[in-house]
Amino acid sequence: MTPVNPPPLDRTSPPQRTDAWRQPAACLSEGVRVRVLRAVHGDQRAAAELLPCLTERQLTGIDPLPTAPAELAPALLREYRAEIRALPDDTRLLLLLAAADQYPVSTDAFLRAVIAARLDTRCLDAAEAAGIAHAGAGGVAFRDAWTRIAAYETGTPADRRDVHRLLARVLRGEGETPSRSWHRGAGALGPSGRLSAELSAAADRAADTGRLSVARTLAERAAALCPDPAGQRRLTARAADCAWRSGDGDRARRLAATAADDALSGVLALRAGNATEAFDALLIGAGTATPTTSDRGTLPSVPSVPSVPSVPSVPSVPPLTPPTPATHLLARATEAAIYTGDLRRLREAARVAGRLGVVAPGTLGGLVAAFDGRYADARDLLKAAAGRCGPGGDPTVLIHAAIAALLLGDHTRAATATVRAAASARARGTPVTVPQAMEFRAYADFWTGRPRAGEAAATDALWQAHATGQDNGACHLQAALAMFAALTGDADVCRERAATARSYALARGLGLPAALAQWALAFLDLSSGRFAAAAARLRALAAFGPGHGHRAIRHLATPHYVEAAVRTGDTRVARVAHADYDRWAGTVLSPDDLALSARCRALLAPGEEAVDHYRTALDLHSRGTRDFERARTELLFGSALRRLRRRTEARDRLHSALEAFDSFGAPHCATQARTELRALGTPAAPARTVPDSPTVTLTAQQLLVARMAADGATNREIAARLALSPRTIDHHLRGVFTRLGIRSRIELVRLLAESDEPESG
Repeated sequence: MTPVNPPPLDRTSPPQRTDAWRQPAACLSEGVRVRVLRAVHGDQRAAAELLPCLTERQLTGIDPLPTAPAELAPALLREYRAEIRALPDDTRLLLLLAAADQYPVSTDAFLRAVIAARLDTRCLDAAEAAGIAHAGAGGVAFRDAWTRIAAYETGTPADRRDVHRLLARVLRGEGETPSRSWHRGAGALGPSGRLSAELSAAADRAADTGRLSVARTLAERAAALCPDPAGQRRLTARAADCAWRSGDGDRARRLAATAADDALSGVLALRAGNATEAFDALLIGAGTATPTTSDRGTLPSVPSVPSVPSVPSVPSVPPLTPPTPATHLLARATEAAIYTGDLRRLREAARVAGRLGVVAPGTLGGLVAAFDGRYADARDLLKAAAGRCGPGGDPTVLIHAAIAALLLGDHTRAATATVRAAASARARGTPVTVPQAMEFRAYADFWTGRPRAGEAAATDALWQAHATGQDNGACHLQAALAMFAALTGDADVCRERAATARSYALARGLGLPAALAQWALAFLDLSSGRFAAAAARLRALAAFGPGHGHRAIRHLATPHYVEAAVRTGDTRVARVAHADYDRWAGTVLSPDDLALSARCRALLAPGEEAVDHYRTALDLHSRGTRDFERARTELLFGSALRRLRRRTEARDRLHSALEAFDSFGAPHCATQARTELRALGTPAAPARTVPDSPTVTLTAQQLLVARMAADGATNREIAARLALSPRTIDHHLRGVFTRLGIRSRIELVRLLAESDEPESG
């Protein structure tokens, strides 16, 4: 039986709708639903057949889905095989040859094999008449993926071996060694150490050129042919790693279950399991790693940097030491500690690094130093890590550069590093890394006031995370989407996203998304004028331990906590929180952090004393990138000036804040600015009139819902696709209709069609 790969990450061709699939699909989590459709090549008939066969653990995403075709859609395969058996023998042989040439490794040797075997392609006319396949310039095009699988499986084992051997004989061109090796291995009768070694070498070559799906197939076949049990486990682990990095999470988890590899288990648990267990497995793997380059890719280590003056420029970066598996695994352990929020355990990782004689990644050393209160050391280490964000670099190094830049308050560099990480991952054929990069891009988009772009990117990354089996990353993105919804005033979406993220995060000890979701709810309260509720949420966030909260999120949320505490008259704890925040800001010298610290000082200062602090904050904001927080500073400054009866300057500040909030699409904050202007007795500018184009008027989430509705999807179908409730979708559509000034879906279809038309002239 041939292994079957899932299709590429592509959503351009929506699957055919089937009533038998739609109803049960609505009860699945978004992650399981996306993975089911991907496993069955988007065929909803196959998906409907698969669902009743899944266990409870598979339906809830705990266990991986099946990967063998006979387990995925046996009835559909029987139906298609019956169609193919009705064809003439010569036609079936040509279809078998074409199927073997295309899947699971595309080798482009069909026409050469036909010529070598002197086969008559006119026999394909019967397949074309039956609507099963047709001949084209490049070979045979099957009706769909399941027809191709059925064409292969209809052949006898002997016939399959024969066509593979034929294809191997004609593959003699330069660069065709992996393809030839695959067909030689597929045509083998039984175990063969020689063929296993050949396939293993071919897998290495395919992986080196970014063809990880091919490498996985070759390594898996090499394991099947290997006569040595230890060699089988090693090759299976390599196949699992290639499957994971190529985005096939279900296959990776199934293969890893038989590989008994601590490092591999740690990587999978980091992205789809319990991150605390991942940390332990990764440290064990680092301690037992061999000093040669890892098959799983490497993360170059970041040497310690000497103490440098406290200036905002990035220190020169020392040369890289040779990458090792241990360094790579220590970087993953650092990520595990970041996700759990248990930063104390980073000391364990640092001790392991010292014992092994390897230099820890800069983010690891920087976080340990920050946790110990050695802020100057933390700054230097993080600046060195953030400086490694050049184009074309290793995706993991770039993600760590982004994390370091975020901690330093350098959001422009963080955004650049994440974009480059995603681009590098795509270029290297490792789509599994793309959503992880976008997780941290979301922070930069939020701080710099780009909610629409950030929401659109995070929504796309959420789908990718689910499709590749990265449920922990999906949880983090859900929390980020809750934050964007808080900024844009979508209260129902914010609460639903936050509840989904927290429920998943708390069950798996993921302190980072749990804390971010809590912060989103607090920010929603703060921007809506519910200051006591915001203060209570942020106070609780400060008390949460690892697995429930996160020290870095608590630190980032300090300016909002100070604002909420001052509004409720409880400044004692806020002063303590601000003191630590001010110490960090004064060490890293980020203009944005210094500006927010000055704003906190203004909020905590009495009367006239606050004015100078606000002016200092705005001056620092002008040199930073957090445009949204600058607008909030102007709002707070305008409010303070109003209370001091400085009406003219107050009006100018409030109008400036209002204009910014309107441009950001932050209606709750804009309402606060209008309320302050009314208190001044100044007519506030009305809410912005609705532009003609829906792409300008609507938030990214509203536009996504609107397009689905215009395509004919029901509220329940849209809810199922976006992992939201039908009630929330109804709320979205009512908001869409209100913003666009329409009353029906017919008008919605027309408006969207008009907005998509290119302008004439």
